[in-house]
Amino acid sequence: MTDPYQQSQQSPEHQQYSEREQPPGQPPEHLRAIATAIERTNDLLTRVLAEVATTPSTHAIFVDAGYVYAAAGRLVAGTEDRRSFDLDAEGLIEAFIDKARTIFPESRLLRVYWYDGARRRIHTTEQQRIAELPDVKVRLGNLNANNQQKGVDSLIRTDLESLARHRAISDAALIGGDEDLVSAVEAAQGYGARVHLWGIEAAGGRNQAEPLLWEVDSQRTFDLDFCKPYVTRRTVHEAHADGALAGRPAPGRDDVRFVGAQVAAQWLASRGRDTVAELLPGHPILPGAVDQELLVEAEALLGLSLRGHADLRRALRDGFWDHLHTQL
Repeated sequence: MTDPYQQSQQSPEHQQYSEREQPPGQPPEHLRAIATAIERTNDLLTRVLAEVATTPSTHAIFVDAGYVYAAAGRLVAGTEDRRSFDLDAEGLIEAFIDKARTIFPESRLLRVYWYDGARRRIHTTEQQRIAELPDVKVRLGNLNANNQQKGVDSLIRTDLESLARHRAISDAALIGGDEDLVSAVEAAQGYGARVHLWGIEAAGGRNQAEPLLWEVDSQRTFDLDFCKPYVTRRTVHEAHADGALAGRPAPGRDDVRFVGAQVAAQWLASRGRDTVAELLPGHPILPGAVDQELLVEAEALLGLSLRGHADLRRALRDGFWDHLHTQL
């Protein structure tokens, strides 16, 4: 019978013998397992980095409508009272989209978020028209008895933080000025998104809080020339638009669509196919300057103003694009 004491004494030698039985030049089994795990991890990281490198950048535009109305109204019309002027929100949104396209040339637009206030969060007629625009999401806070927005800043923070956390955006263009937006900026930056603050030129002093200016990654200000085409004092607007329509019915969408095609035909004849064809990649959005020129030429042909008639302006652009697509 084998002595147990001798067995215990032989165990270390047996272990050494087992290790010597491994093929020469190879590490022990547990080290090979660790090396295999490290290799799998490196392969996974390589695939993730390759995917990130090929994923296009994405940006979104966050607009505090209360700030835009107040700042643009003060700059152009000399008043912050919305009842005293008309804001062409559709045209201004398109101008913001066009500006973002030039600033983020390698990035695609996720959407425009338009934050405004409404009593009991019920859309006004104007807010409904904005909500119908492509790539635009209207988010409503409350409007109190003093016509002050409530809850808008928290909506902006929620969207900014959520989109940044889920890597849905790499850049955020924030149009606003309230100091309460600082927390929204910090939340988005905490997840790696870059936040760019856009503002409207102040008639005197500043209309954006300094802590907000300090926190963002970049700043940009839109001047009077940029804002002027989109703001019209209501008294002048009514005399121009309503007076031009007095005594005759407003044109139908088909009529305005036909005028859009006429303008497109004139552009093809005067500017050449190559120049106009450069607009096609941006469909259905026209650059802000081009859109304004289209509007001016169409109003001259119609003999009336289309400012404040968002549905007719859409018909005008539709007619313009339809003709270009059939001719190019």
